[in-house]
Amino acid sequence: MIESAGLPPVVQATALVGVVFVQAVVLYAGYGVLERLVSPLIDRVANTSA
Repeated sequence: MIESAGLPPVVQATALVGVVFVQAVVLYAGYGVLERLVSPLIDRVANTSA
């Protein structure tokens, strides 16, 4: 881990907000890709059982 205890509180808070933002973007993109991959499979299964 990167030691940030010596940094000013404003820098720590800004870094935390940045990390959370990057995590949100990665999760949003990852779930988008997952939806594109799995959606046709779900549609196929739903159409065969109806």
